[in-house]
Amino acid sequence: MIGRPAEAADLWVGAYAPPVEVEAFCSSCIRDDIYADTKLIAHLEANPDIDEAFKGPIILAARADVHRLRKMLGPGERISAAPCCYFRKRLYVR
Repeated sequence: MIGRPAEAADLWVGAYAPPVEVEAFCSSCIRDDIYADTKLIAHLEANPDIDEAFKGPIILAARADVHRLRKMLGPGERISAAPCCYFRKRLYVR
């Protein structure tokens, strides 16, 4: 039995996923999220009243989120107006 064209079209549309809209890249937002995750990790690690079995998965998830966000942020760029002191000629004293 051959399927109707409408059924074939329905299968094709179901397999097709339109592109997902991505938010604009916001480096300050990413840095804020990294700071919040590291603050959460420090709070959980320093609190002895919380059970290790409860806080372990939360800490692992927060660390994974920090690594993911740092990868998104990329390496830092150093921008300076003047060259550093290491660019000066050496001074030889006799």
